[in-house]
Amino acid sequence: MELRIIDALDHIQPQEWDLLGGGDHPFLSHAFLSALERHDCLGSKFGWYPRHMILRESDGTLVAALPLYAKTNNYGEFVFDWAWEQAWQRSGLRYYPKLVSSIPYTPATGPRLLVHPQRDAGTLRQTLIQQAMEFTGSQGLSTTHFLFTDTGDTQALREMGLALRLGCQYHWRNDGYRDFDDFLDCFSSKKRKNVKRERRRVQEQGLDVRILHGDEVDDALWAVFHRFYLATFERKFGIPTLTLDFFRETARTLGRQVIMVLAEEDDRPVAAALCYRSRDTLYGRYWGCERDYDGLHFEACYYQGIDYCIRHGLDRFEPGAQGEHKISRGFLPTRTWSAHWVDNAGLRGPVADFCRREEAAMREQCEQLMSLSPFRQT
Repeated sequence: MELRIIDALDHIQPQEWDLLGGGDHPFLSHAFLSALERHDCLGSKFGWYPRHMILRESDGTLVAALPLYAKTNNYGEFVFDWAWEQAWQRSGLRYYPKLVSSIPYTPATGPRLLVHPQRDAGTLRQTLIQQAMEFTGSQGLSTTHFLFTDTGDTQALREMGLALRLGCQYHWRNDGYRDFDDFLDCFSSKKRKNVKRERRRVQEQGLDVRILHGDEVDDALWAVFHRFYLATFERKFGIPTLTLDFFRETARTLGRQVIMVLAEEDDRPVAAALCYRSRDTLYGRYWGCERDYDGLHFEACYYQGIDYCIRHGLDRFEPGAQGEHKISRGFLPTRTWSAHWVDNAGLRGPVADFCRREEAAMREQCEQLMSLSPFRQT
């Protein structure tokens, strides 16, 4: 095996990378990750530095990879570690830089330990984890974080002794619904009426909502969407990281995996939500509008996505992080996981203890939130 750390995905052929399991997952695809690197979405401006780990066999075959970033802040991770940073400071230690395996600015569950489908996944996962831990120490990094890992990776990381953190998002599951009305028939009467009223208000305001895929959106409309995207961050005092060129390129390369929900008034775009899809899952990511319309956010970001999943036979809809208001609209509390390696032996135990105590509290919180479910009790 030859281990290499590369600072750009353009050093790898797209088909090589996508063969490892990221091809179906839009955010893990070579097209998505390399576009972030090429179009000024990473680097010193935002504190994300690519340090991808790749493993090749002696004949040059790429058999495993790990998307990695050296981080000089915690922006765009969605797994908050401010308390850890403070603990390092109190100990007279430096917390940054650290190492993160994640999709920048994207709290979506998925694989991180990418393995060739014809190789031993268990062994190669262990190798990637071990090498990431050793790289952390050799480079003077404080910690390594694997964020929003899927079931297989979470188990592998647990077996290698990493501390696990439990989180909670709100996901929709397709229970074989025939259409949107069939989905609503499972709601209690009050919750069902509320959803119908919100959808009706959008129509009463003279708004037309339609679905476009990436290969159906022209450059002019992407410019409009990017203006909406920037406006959202300005209102929330956030930092917009994605450029217009990034959106245009990924629309061309990902095509039907990019879904725009466009709202128009008198044939003029006034709002849009952007989603991405894999074979079985829809991911809600960005929203922007020209001005506020009653109920339009719920229609564009949630109801249109649910309807899309039902019509296209998708199993799951992850609309993004946070937001308890999603529960009453059919998105139930769902556990998410991250795994963490601490290079400093003296702080490793306290961090593991913190994670255990936090997990107990998160489990209780998830159970309590289930009481807000809109579904009829059976």
